[in-house]
Amino acid sequence: MSALDIRIHDISKHYGPVMALDSVSLNVDQGEFVTLLGPSGSGKTTLLMVVAGFAMPDAGTISIGKHDITHTPPYRRGIGVVFQNYALFPHMTVRENIEFPLRMRGILRSKRRRMADHSIGVVRLDGLSNRMPDQLSGGQKQRVALARAMVFNPPVLLMDEPLSALDKKLREHMQLELKDLQQRLGITVLYVTHDQQEALTLSSRIAVINHGRVEQFDRSARIYDMPANRFVAEFIGETNLFPSVALKTDGSRMVAHLKGCGDTEARACSMLQPGQKGYLSVRPEKLVLVNGSATDICALKGRLENIIHQGDSIKYYIRPDTVDTAGDGGMIVMKMHNRGDSPLSRTGETICFGWRPRDATFVA
Repeated sequence: MSALDIRIHDISKHYGPVMALDSVSLNVDQGEFVTLLGPSGSGKTTLLMVVAGFAMPDAGTISIGKHDITHTPPYRRGIGVVFQNYALFPHMTVRENIEFPLRMRGILRSKRRRMADHSIGVVRLDGLSNRMPDQLSGGQKQRVALARAMVFNPPVLLMDEPLSALDKKLREHMQLELKDLQQRLGITVLYVTHDQQEALTLSSRIAVINHGRVEQFDRSARIYDMPANRFVAEFIGETNLFPSVALKTDGSRMVAHLKGCGDTEARACSMLQPGQKGYLSVRPEKLVLVNGSATDICALKGRLENIIHQGDSIKYYIRPDTVDTAGDGGMIVMKMHNRGDSPLSRTGETICFGWRPRDATFVA
């Protein structure tokens, strides 16, 4: 079966007085990898369960391809699902676990075996088909769950935090395996995670969800570089937020007034009104040390309070002299690659730092 698109239109879902989903609309294109990203309780898993058919919406519609499946039972939707705990049958071998969906569909034993063996080869589990689940590593169990979800060639694959139980190195390895597999097969994937780095690694587009609403739905790079609002800026990675006021806008460019720095240019990802209050969002890796000859940088001074070595990078915590910041404790974070020759080595010294206008985004 070919991959199909997913159309989610105005989906709402209540659990008693709690609004889990509030008129959510998303279009997932054929063969696309879209991640639902948000904090715990944001509604991302609820939305996935609505698409799978395990939860019924109070309003709205779900379509896969040309078919409205809003009221179709889960077992008739033809969707592959991979759960967080994998849900493997402990009394079945790897092959038997993978064959199970085919057996439920009444497929003949000889054909089941061929299809299961093909799926085993796709996820690189050759030679392990007769093992029991308790004889497998975490990564191997994850692959069995993935093979079982894909063995009947579903047009859509849903995944609910399938890598969260793995250790960091294995999780990162499986992210690359999963991305490669999805691209090779061209399958449509809707994926749930609360891990921002995982979402950025895997996704063609990300839907950032908070309190049952979609805050931003865009390409991974744009989500990071051009956050739509303060929540997205703070939730995706790290950022420095400087209270500021919009003065004028010209398309995606704008001028903002920043106390201690004066008027400075920045990017704007939404329409702004003169006088609108907000924040300049500047990622830690975009801050640079400034010398006297720099003319294209919004320059500030501050006291170096702390230096944190993180292996491949170094974080510098700075207390600014004249500018306000919305960060914890009024601190600014600057991040540099660790090249073994850090330009800053002593806390307590006053440094000059700043950013280029193209590296700042105005968010409300």
